[in-house]
Amino acid sequence: MQFYAGEYDVVVIGAGHAGCEAALASARMGLRTLVTAMNLDSIAMMACNPSIGGPAKGNLVRELDALGGEMGVNIDKTMIQIRMLNTKKGPAVRALRAQADKKLYAERMKKVLEEQENLYVIQAEILKINTENGKVAEVVTNLGAVYKCKSVVVAAGVYLRGKIVIGEVSYSGGPNGLFPALELSNSLEEMGLKLRRFKTGTPARIDGKSVNLNKMSEQPGDRDINTFSFMTGDIELNQLSCYLTYTNENTHKVIKDNIRRSPLYTGDIVGVGPRYCPSIETKVINFPDRDAHQIFIEPEGLHTKEMYVQGMSSSLPLDVQIDVLHSVPGLENCHIMRAAYAIEYDCIDTTQLNLNLEYKNMEGLFFAGQINGSSGYEEAAAQGIIAGINAALKVKNLPPFILDRSEAYIGVLIDDLVTKGTEEPYRMMTSRSEYRLILRQDNADLRLTQKGYELGVVSEERYRRFISKKESIEKELERLKDTNIKLNQKVRDYLQRQNSSEIKGGISLYELLKRPEIYYDSLKEIDENMPHLEREVEEEVEILIKYEGYIKKQLSQAEQFKKLENKKVPIDMDYMNIKGLSLEAKEKLNDIKPINLGQASRISGVSPADISVIMIYMEQLRRIRKNEKD
Repeated sequence: MQFYAGEYDVVVIGAGHAGCEAALASARMGLRTLVTAMNLDSIAMMACNPSIGGPAKGNLVRELDALGGEMGVNIDKTMIQIRMLNTKKGPAVRALRAQADKKLYAERMKKVLEEQENLYVIQAEILKINTENGKVAEVVTNLGAVYKCKSVVVAAGVYLRGKIVIGEVSYSGGPNGLFPALELSNSLEEMGLKLRRFKTGTPARIDGKSVNLNKMSEQPGDRDINTFSFMTGDIELNQLSCYLTYTNENTHKVIKDNIRRSPLYTGDIVGVGPRYCPSIETKVINFPDRDAHQIFIEPEGLHTKEMYVQGMSSSLPLDVQIDVLHSVPGLENCHIMRAAYAIEYDCIDTTQLNLNLEYKNMEGLFFAGQINGSSGYEEAAAQGIIAGINAALKVKNLPPFILDRSEAYIGVLIDDLVTKGTEEPYRMMTSRSEYRLILRQDNADLRLTQKGYELGVVSEERYRRFISKKESIEKELERLKDTNIKLNQKVRDYLQRQNSSEIKGGISLYELLKRPEIYYDSLKEIDENMPHLEREVEEEVEILIKYEGYIKKQLSQAEQFKKLENKKVPIDMDYMNIKGLSLEAKEKLNDIKPINLGQASRISGVSPADISVIMIYMEQLRRIRKNEKD
């Protein structure tokens, strides 16, 4: 029996990493928001790896933070190790990666949700989304409660018709021993959404007492502590180490001898898995020339002995998993606390969405996270904040918020999913961005905080700190340009110590810092007026000066990109009536309905010649309409 249980502006289905960010964004924009979870203990659960960040993913977290999201703050408060990756490479590919205390991470995020004004949290399974006149109207729970609403964000993760597979054993289930959501898929299909089956997997968790760490290489955290959030500042951290070991010929033999029992090869798994995070059995079979594969042993928290076996994702039978692990140095006597498993789940074809993550055929229905075919906590959270912002803007009858590919990795992520679609779980990588030198993790706040403030998701405190940082950077750049030095003995000695050539006449500190062997911190030896600045300000100043030419070139490319992005395409254009387009282009364009020529150009099957035809057609339409007005 159903009953009326209340009314909200926005309902968020699911409280994983996408749902948390969506709910917080909506509530922080002043809307009465309800977020539901299958189990309240699963809020912000790290069902897979105990870490946040990494190449490209760290950029997403920094961008989330710049927009007022919570993931960066949350990992800073609950991390047990932090490392800056790719430090020997350029700033475009440097990335933070932190190990989290899984339980603390989830507990703190749950508390943040509970304390957020305008946000209400309940434990419930949503069975159905009801609509009226082409708009969402209400959601119905498994207990019969009906909540009226104006916007819905579906962030159901991997729960939809979830199926756990471990060797010959399979059963309906959600991640980490939780229940699946078996009904909501039917409701989505009734609204015309095309669903598909994807698969992901996770490694075993083992008892740290049973691991011989002396046979492994220790991987400590950085001495200099960096943080994800602009708001965290300098912190002290007692870090736990991770450990590195390798598979070997015996490991590979065990897998090959039992590959017939793997559901990936028997056909028991039909969902498409992630190419960039393959199972150990896939790695062994697909890379037969590799003698060894890296395995990282990662602690899952301060108050648990469970350790995560990174690089050993598997769906092999449990008895085979035991033999495989026992063949690895340091794991000869390891005790499995949680078996590795694969999970199949329903997700949607994301080409059915607009760039604001709203379903094209239903007003007020938004999607975010793994239900959109992505993989990873960071990708989910990034989509979550955008879906939450746009769900709120929909209620307020305001234009959508869309980040393009030249503005943020978030823009690349969403454009790829919506415009190109994905045939496998999508993972964000730096190589996916054409403008990665201007989309660095260090300048995320400079790119996005103003936008977040104008939307109402960035607090006054954060905005004031952002303005202060921006002004400090600008002031120091001007000071370095205006400060000239001349060759004297002190300067000559300094240049010799830096292995730098002598100067002729005078030179500004700005020009001197362009030299690759000169670093900002070392300038204090010859710069008597160097101010005391925050580390992140110094870092930004140095990057802007050293990479000035490259940055200007990429900014110019971004401007050219925006010219196509600014050429709007009528959303109701019937491409079937445009002569000169290929049949494939007509079908793809009519299906995706791009909002501008830039998006149209990135659709698979649409050629540059097709774009030229559209431009000519649009110009003809413009002239016809102009003549009609005259």
